[in-house]
Amino acid sequence: MSVREFVVLGTASQVPTRHRNHNGYLLRWDGEGILFDPGEGTQRQMLRAGVAAHDINRICVTHFHGDHSLGLAGVIQRINLDQVPHPVTAHYPASGQKFFDRLRYATAYRETVRLREEPVAGDGVLASGPSYVLDARRLSHPVESFGYRVTEPDGRRMVPALLARYGIKGPDVGRIQREGRLEGPLGEVTLEDVSEHRAGQRFAFVMDTRLCDGVDELAEGCDMLVIESTFLDADVRLATDHGHLTAGQAARVAREAGVRHLVLTHFSQRYADPSEFEREARAAGFEGELTIAADLGRVALPKR
Repeated sequence: MSVREFVVLGTASQVPTRHRNHNGYLLRWDGEGILFDPGEGTQRQMLRAGVAAHDINRICVTHFHGDHSLGLAGVIQRINLDQVPHPVTAHYPASGQKFFDRLRYATAYRETVRLREEPVAGDGVLASGPSYVLDARRLSHPVESFGYRVTEPDGRRMVPALLARYGIKGPDVGRIQREGRLEGPLGEVTLEDVSEHRAGQRFAFVMDTRLCDGVDELAEGCDMLVIESTFLDADVRLATDHGHLTAGQAARVAREAGVRHLVLTHFSQRYADPSEFEREARAAGFEGELTIAADLGRVALPKR
């Protein structure tokens, strides 16, 4: 059975607090794991959350501010120490290659795992496979930053009433799914005759940015949107000046994009009460599922 869930390792912005570690997030998508923005302390948070180095297939870094990348050194070394049996691919802004190199080789260690470097130079598809397509969009921040989206290919959903109409049952159901057509009791039947379109799941990860086209493009039609909400609306000018979003702005993006489940994170240390972010998101008109991320929390992707 496939597992699709979002594991929160840290939710603080620039400064960690007693209750919030620097950023770090793992998306479990069927048999793969994508680690996003491993900030300082991510390796220890993985231990606390039950996430192993073996769970990581990809690392996606949005930008090279420390709260989103200082944990790379420890995570990469742990992947090698544990001798992860599969290659791991790293995506990050190409303009930050020197920072990635410094973090990858911050100290001496023995390399045992193939780490493939695939820097991101612009918008577009980064990887494509049977389970998902990974693509990136440029965001608006003082340093180059990219958001990421994971999209499941569209498929077909079998309709029991249509199967019965054409007399398709038993092993023939699996056969028509695999082959696309078969000779049934009433003649030739195609997959389209007994099924309906099923849109693939969409997940987007949007960190440090002002409002921009990239935010809207990533959020469009998402089943789950994980997005920064560093500030509350009262501090919108501060947010814009420093290249961030408010909870209200993030919620309005999600509302207009038709997001089903909104996850807010990356909170400034100036706010002691996380419920303020929820109240602001609801006041902005977002009516879908809403999670205010907390360290070590787990959020299941909405069922299709």
